[in-house]
Amino acid sequence: LVLASLPTMATGEEILPALQDSWGDFWLFRFFVNAAGYASIVVPGFLLIQYFKRRNYLETGRGICFPVIKSCVFGSEVKSVHQEDGSLPPRAEPTESSTARQVFKLLFCAAGLQASYLTWGVLQERVMTRTYGATETDPGEKFKDSQFLVFMNRILAFTVAGLYCALTKQPRHGAPMYKYSFASLSNILSSWCQYEALKYISFPTQVLAKASKVIPVMMMGKLVSRKSYEYWEYLTAALISVGVSMFLLSSAPNRHVSTVTTFSGIVLLAGYIIFDSFTSNWQDALFTYKMSPVQMMFGVNVFSCLFTVGSLLEQGALLESIRFMARHSEFTAHAVLLSVCSACGQLFIFYTINQFGAAVFTIIMTLRQAFAILLSCLIYGHTVTVVGGLGVAVVFMALFLRVYARSRMKKRSKKLPPGETPVQKV
Repeated sequence: LVLASLPTMATGEEILPALQDSWGDFWLFRFFVNAAGYASIVVPGFLLIQYFKRRNYLETGRGICFPVIKSCVFGSEVKSVHQEDGSLPPRAEPTESSTARQVFKLLFCAAGLQASYLTWGVLQERVMTRTYGATETDPGEKFKDSQFLVFMNRILAFTVAGLYCALTKQPRHGAPMYKYSFASLSNILSSWCQYEALKYISFPTQVLAKASKVIPVMMMGKLVSRKSYEYWEYLTAALISVGVSMFLLSSAPNRHVSTVTTFSGIVLLAGYIIFDSFTSNWQDALFTYKMSPVQMMFGVNVFSCLFTVGSLLEQGALLESIRFMARHSEFTAHAVLLSVCSACGQLFIFYTINQFGAAVFTIIMTLRQAFAILLSCLIYGHTVTVVGGLGVAVVFMALFLRVYARSRMKKRSKKLPPGETPVQKV
């Protein structure tokens, strides 16, 4: 009864009537249906894990299934070096001293990240906000199943990571496989919220919301973990908040339907930030086991494929999405290219951080966000006022200030006496 009443409750939103053909298309209902599909896999898996642990299967088990169950439930006892000494393995230093070669590598990383994620952003907005098969007599149809796009991205990322692990030497794996499922589940839900939010808000709004993710992270750290922050962290968080507010308040609903920020869009963006924050924190915890970033990518995407394909089959949505691909070859090309950009982008992330560190990577991705907003406005005709443009400038100025201040703090912390430690930073 509650789910049936949701569309009625949402009729006050200007954009919903055009987006949903029935109450079954409402995002909250789809969220619960997807979650039920994941639960049908998670709950039996949880019960099996508890059963094997209670039976002390690691000591008593034997047979052909023993290696698989041991790997999935118990893992290996091999731990990483940084679990023992409390420090992460150092980033590989470049072996080539040639400045020209280093510049070439940096340009290669920057070009790869920009090409992958700018193309991904443009295609993401095209798939979720435009129709396919439109003619003079037929308005066409929109693709509505965000979960299928998540599945497409994950199946290709799983394939790429698997091939990379098979062809290159990797550390001996020690983590129980089931632990990847937590990060996988939150990653699926964050990606689903990200796609679904584009039905209700503009792409520039989504990009700025991602940029302001540092604000709730700082608030949670202050309230829950009692962390302390430097003055410049509070300053940049305040600047980001002001810039995002300027952009959102300058977007009037009667100017363009794509700039309407609905309550549903805000909730979905909040869901994206929450799930994405959990994913990164859980992955950090998993790195206490001896593994490479590509092994992490492979493990998370194994479960992502399992969860999404299981949920799609239970709903009957997999065949429906395949039929949509058969009807619209343009959508097929877009979905495949979207997946290729997502998988290649992840590999460029690992390579850039390994070669140049997190600070350089953050600068490149911040520039990517600014270019993504510009491209979206040029291609899809989003209206940005002067005040909104100033808000965008304030946000990115604050982001660059954070990168600069953090790099200065790291240099200063290296010079601190052995007994003195700097305050916690985000």
